[in-house]
Amino acid sequence: MADMTPTVSPVRRLAQRITDSLGPGHGAATRGAGGSETLAAGFLLGATLLALLWANSPFGDTYQSFWHTELSITVGGHGISLDLAHWVNDGLMALFFFVVGLEVKREFAMGELTDRSRASIPIVAALAGLAIPAVLFLILNPSGEAAGAWGVVISTDTAFVLGALAVIGPKKAARLRIFLLTLAVADDVGALAIIAFFYTDKVEIVPLILAFVGLAAIALLRRMQVWRGIGYLVVALATWVAFHESGVHATLAGVMIALILPVYPPRRSEVERAADLTRAFRQSPNPEYARAARLGLDQAVSVNERLMRLYQPYTAFLIVPIFALANAGVVLSGETLRAAATSPLTWGIVVGLVVGKLIGITAAAAVFARMKPSALAPGLTISHIAGGAALSGIGFTISLFIVDLALDDEFLADQARVGVLAASVVAALLGWLLFRIDARIHPPKQEVSHRILRPVNAKRDHIRGPVDAPLTIVEYGDFECPFCSKATGSIKEVRAHFGDDVRYIFRHLPLDDYHPHARYAAHASEAASAQGKFWEMADVLFANSDALTPDDIDDYAEDLGLDMDRFSEDLRTGDYVVRVEDDELDAASSDVEGTPTFYLGRGDTDLIRHTGPYDAASLIRELTQLRTSST
Repeated sequence: MADMTPTVSPVRRLAQRITDSLGPGHGAATRGAGGSETLAAGFLLGATLLALLWANSPFGDTYQSFWHTELSITVGGHGISLDLAHWVNDGLMALFFFVVGLEVKREFAMGELTDRSRASIPIVAALAGLAIPAVLFLILNPSGEAAGAWGVVISTDTAFVLGALAVIGPKKAARLRIFLLTLAVADDVGALAIIAFFYTDKVEIVPLILAFVGLAAIALLRRMQVWRGIGYLVVALATWVAFHESGVHATLAGVMIALILPVYPPRRSEVERAADLTRAFRQSPNPEYARAARLGLDQAVSVNERLMRLYQPYTAFLIVPIFALANAGVVLSGETLRAAATSPLTWGIVVGLVVGKLIGITAAAAVFARMKPSALAPGLTISHIAGGAALSGIGFTISLFIVDLALDDEFLADQARVGVLAASVVAALLGWLLFRIDARIHPPKQEVSHRILRPVNAKRDHIRGPVDAPLTIVEYGDFECPFCSKATGSIKEVRAHFGDDVRYIFRHLPLDDYHPHARYAAHASEAASAQGKFWEMADVLFANSDALTPDDIDDYAEDLGLDMDRFSEDLRTGDYVVRVEDDELDAASSDVEGTPTFYLGRGDTDLIRHTGPYDAASLIRELTQLRTSST
């Protein structure tokens, strides 16, 4: 009987164990589990409502007076004097953009954007989602100061969008969530570039040179392999001051610093060294060993990942809500609402964010999918993308940020803020409506779907047997699962019985909670595949399913004659992680919850989940019936 154990979200288990050991505050990744996203969106929503209540209360005057309170920091005869609102927008938000930059760098180096085929549709959709809203806005606001606010409609608030998706999205939204995450990263890159090039004041050359000297110093620290964050912090603060004095918006310092910092998967040798140092400290606790163990852990994980896990909770649950509190407090007086109701600026923002995002993202995705159908991930439909595109009209954080940069006239700024708030509400309602319409037109099946989601693809799948064999077996398996190991014997008998009339395809479904080495084994099999020895490695892994530690797998790879330097580097860089995660997403979208799970059938698409025993006799009997029924 199959080991029907629920799967968990894909994570880099090795890196996660190390970051877990760094202590509290080093938790989820920047865009982590749905629960944390919903909670972050709740904090942001609460801060927004509090700002509106404060600004429109009998004590509303205190809102403006508080946030316009001057605060000066001086050293000798030099200093910076800003009101509290600008300390939030220019200072605290630099940390927010720093985390965004870390995330962008990580996604290009190790994440979703490393796989061009997987990222192609979201990137194209993101570009259209930047351009179409801006065009619609400028049609309504072709000239004057309001025209300069076109950047307000370009960006998407990831926290709100993913929080809304978790609450109102479809039940099986794993693929849509990956799509929106990838789109959000591309969207962030576009928004940051637009802020840098179009919303920069008069530039002062000397401070700008000093700012670039600061960036060069950070690059030097990286080259010198400085692991401690304090060195980067001191130089980063000086660089922020230089950017502020140069006229370039100071928050861009955070982005540029983040893009310089190194990001890489944990190196095996450094992980083992960290384990040895930790073991030494445990055996003989003393300050020297404690320092060495901490330094070993720091060196094993890139500065990028350590800082992202350190600062992301503060940005999500503190800085962004404070930003909302400082910027969302619009006085909703009759005069303001009447002006907004007839203002081309307000309507340009609403139309740009709500209509522009929906049309731009959906149309671009639909056209690209029609031109290249294989680019659309299995289980991801255009109707789901349309719902996600509608939610992308929630611009909020960066939209309000650009309002402050683009508009000096406070009356126009209030109209723009009303537009951003209205667009966020309308976009959320429109997303909810589109998801409900889709659910009515394509009602989710109550029973488990038994048809395979991703067709067999000879260019992608690992196939044993003739590629054009009339009968097909697809297995979702786990190299550490004892049931899967036993099932290999059944598959051998089935292949011996049918000969060249059957082909066998293996796809990954590592059950992390129960099989701690399964994911590493899956990655190892893909690294072996890069050297043309997937099946040789798979056979060895199944034969030794109770001995799959990294050292064991290295021994197997060496015995198979693999290039060990290349094998180790492929495992370290994680180039094949996306392939394993793709198989997991397919399984989750198909309600596959345990291993082994078999699909049997003919051709590439007509494959039905096998239920019942998976001994050789049962599989042979079912495949024989399939062959007989087709003749």
